[in-house]
Amino acid sequence: MAKTTIMRLVELMVYKEDVHQVLKYLGKMGQFQFQQNLGGQDDGNLNPDAEIFNKLEHARASLSIPDLKGYVDELDIPSEADETDAMKIISDVEELHARELAASDELKKVNAALNEAIAFSNLNVSYSELENLSFLTMRIGKIDPSSFDMLKAAIGSRATVVQLGEDGGNILVACSKKARFAVDTELKHADFVEIQIPKDFKGIPEDALITLKKQRESVAAQLSEIQEEKKSFAETHREKILHLLQVYSVESQISEVQGKLESTEFVYRISGWMPARLTHEVGRDLDKLTEGRTGIREYLPDEVATVASGVEQVPVQLRHGKIISAFERMIFSYGSPLYGTVDPTPFVAIFFTLLFGIMFGDAGQGLVFLILGILMCAKKLKLAGWEKFGVIFVCIGISSTIMGLLTGEFFANEEILAPFSRWVTGLFGTPRNQILPMMPTGGSESIKRMFIFFGFTVGVGFIINSVGLIINIINQFSLKRPGKAIFGKTGITGAVFFWYVIAFALRLAFFHHSPAIYDWIIIGVTLFLTAFGEPFERLVEGERPVLENGLFSGIIGGIVEVIEVISSYLSNTVSFLRVGAFALAHAVLGYIIEKMVGIAPLAGGIAISIVGNAIVVVLEGMIVAIQVVRLQYYEFFSKFFNETGREFMPFSFKYKSVD
Repeated sequence: MAKTTIMRLVELMVYKEDVHQVLKYLGKMGQFQFQQNLGGQDDGNLNPDAEIFNKLEHARASLSIPDLKGYVDELDIPSEADETDAMKIISDVEELHARELAASDELKKVNAALNEAIAFSNLNVSYSELENLSFLTMRIGKIDPSSFDMLKAAIGSRATVVQLGEDGGNILVACSKKARFAVDTELKHADFVEIQIPKDFKGIPEDALITLKKQRESVAAQLSEIQEEKKSFAETHREKILHLLQVYSVESQISEVQGKLESTEFVYRISGWMPARLTHEVGRDLDKLTEGRTGIREYLPDEVATVASGVEQVPVQLRHGKIISAFERMIFSYGSPLYGTVDPTPFVAIFFTLLFGIMFGDAGQGLVFLILGILMCAKKLKLAGWEKFGVIFVCIGISSTIMGLLTGEFFANEEILAPFSRWVTGLFGTPRNQILPMMPTGGSESIKRMFIFFGFTVGVGFIINSVGLIINIINQFSLKRPGKAIFGKTGITGAVFFWYVIAFALRLAFFHHSPAIYDWIIIGVTLFLTAFGEPFERLVEGERPVLENGLFSGIIGGIVEVIEVISSYLSNTVSFLRVGAFALAHAVLGYIIEKMVGIAPLAGGIAISIVGNAIVVVLEGMIVAIQVVRLQYYEFFSKFFNETGREFMPFSFKYKSVD
């Protein structure tokens, strides 16, 4: 059986002048996991490269340039020319953005002033009456035109200031009553001379409205010009900005790691785990990269003091092809195997595909999964992140299609595949419409066939449980725990008990076997060694005392364990009846859809067929997937996943880190 990847601890002593290039090499390789917990250290140093990256990201967003989803250029660090370009682009975009904000704010203020003026322009109310309003204060008068900008800046958002006429010497100031004292103070500083408005003057001066409208047009044109300038800038600099984002993404990650490494004034120490198959290649590459200046030491896991003492776990890497690797996350979502143990991923891939196909047997619906999987693998279809499961969709699509060919179902229709089924069954005897009929049709033959199928699913469960037991036994011997490998519920004694009871039951049921004394002796001895496995484990592994909590406690614990062993093995076996139950339920759903299509008019039948099959594919597909995962976790993983290891998470460059 394949085991987890063999790992080595590699220690590098790197000169300060070379550390940047070495970290770049390790990040590009993506097969080196730092021994130091870099994520937990923070020396408070600033990362100027990260600041540049963030500013470039703000520039990209400001220019409305679509973001990258990952690296598209070859991984590299910024050159001197890149640094110059980055500073120039950041400065230019910040200046453009500031101008745009200023123009936009100015346009908002002018629009607000114009709207207020228009609101009062047609009022048949004298100016003196407006002055008496509880919420508004207005001032009309003269200032030196050269003082206008200074006055406007000093007043800010507290009031609206509008120039009247062509010379700009006449102004109108409008503010709220609570701001009038501050505004009057600023007007006084600007040598404002108020004009006495006739008491019968009504509305807002017409030239004020004209001036405001002209001002709005001018500011709007200015804003439009700036936006066009931004658009042109974005089109011209798009590729350069995306390139700079990528190189500064790499550079910022290197700088972050470098700032957390152990170092002296001249030398950095880098230690980490990597696959043993790569150590010679890495040593050769680093020797060439640093011209022989890097010191390299390699350690076996047993030679690492922290591993030997149990303080540190060797990280676990699983190495597979494209198909099997698609099922890895199912393993790691439950937990990582221990280093040096059996890799269960190939078994998970086989069992998941097999169980799903048995429970979801329909050739048409299976083809839907298959086509979806192919499209996702080819990156032609994106389904909210589900595309990473494209290979799994292909696998379950194939298994469901094969099971559908056996049961004769094609989109819940049993007539379409009937010619194929009759041809296949005719090769071996009497032609039938289904190779493996699922629906009970009445009569003893139908009931017998159904029980045989349920027996088959229990047999599949027996194989899965047995594989789990064998994996645990191999793992315990690999971890040098002979006591746990031999004794206990998932050790050799438990496996022999489980296998012998199954064989004993089959002999009684099908071979008319009469129980013999040796049957009870084998069952009794294996059950005893399994239930009282803990003292025997301690005895074999040299732990003392053998009965850790005394004789009476050991007896009580053994009796409880007898009940646990029998009930758990019984439930582990019977649990796989659900596979047959779901397969039968799927056939019943198909039967109901087919009958409803048959009694409906043509258009209605087509609609029922489409909706019914869609519901089955989506809802029942999800339910079956959940049941398969449950069987894997509780019946298979529980046999050997008694403790979890540490997943191999190597240092590699990510365009943008995800928290």
